[in-house]
Amino acid sequence: MRRAARLTRAANRFAGADFLHARAAEGAVNSLEAILREFPVAVDLSAFPEPFARLLADSDAAGRVGPIRRLAEGRIDPGREPLPLADRSCDLIVSVMTLHWANDLPGALSQIQQALKPDGLFLGTLLGAGTLKELRAVLTEAELAERGGAQARVSPFADGYDGAALLQRAGFALPVSDVDRLTVRYPDMFALIRDLRAMGETGVPTGLIRPLTRTIAALAAALYAERHGEPDGRIPATFEIVNLAGWARSDNQQKPLPRGSARMRLADALGVKEGE
Repeated sequence: MRRAARLTRAANRFAGADFLHARAAEGAVNSLEAILREFPVAVDLSAFPEPFARLLADSDAAGRVGPIRRLAEGRIDPGREPLPLADRSCDLIVSVMTLHWANDLPGALSQIQQALKPDGLFLGTLLGAGTLKELRAVLTEAELAERGGAQARVSPFADGYDGAALLQRAGFALPVSDVDRLTVRYPDMFALIRDLRAMGETGVPTGLIRPLTRTIAALAAALYAERHGEPDGRIPATFEIVNLAGWARSDNQQKPLPRGSARMRLADALGVKEGE
């Protein structure tokens, strides 16, 4: 599997380019710090679980999370193949920077929800649609100019604004989603690609792959510098980290009041007169 091969090649270089995964893991750890309850049975689905484990160990939440079981370090493909987890067996499931590679993201989320105990928690982070928008555009333009056609070189990512809806569709209660955008600056396009390889985040196209020629790569780098270059000569790369949180349904969770059951009008509660 191409994805597994990329992860294997990245393993020895990941520590030097883990800043994106560390930022995503920090968001998950911050969420756990705000939830004052225990999670005895915890599972991590992350391809690279080290950033989350490291940050959790230094967190106030560490004593509330049981020993974390790691599942094949991202080599499994939730949604396409079953998760090796019994139904209703986990208190906490975490997935940092892995689910954007799922072939069936709604199916993967549904499997995760099924593996959680009632009132169990899922925390996930994945790359969003705006990620690498600059790189995607210049690679496409350069390949079109040289070959008259272009292959997708940057994998498609989920729209972060659909995150809560995806969780709800998968059966989660109290779904929450937000997007963390950041810009990372590089000396040139090739430095960006080296970081992506070290993270295991280069694209995994399906079907026959037509390698980029040196001419196409050089043209793309020139276009990147021309279109996006900054005064100091560096180029920006946009990343979107989508943070997801959802709970397995439970009878003990808070639920919205039935429609029409309010005892006070909104205008009265706000202290305003109608028509103002």
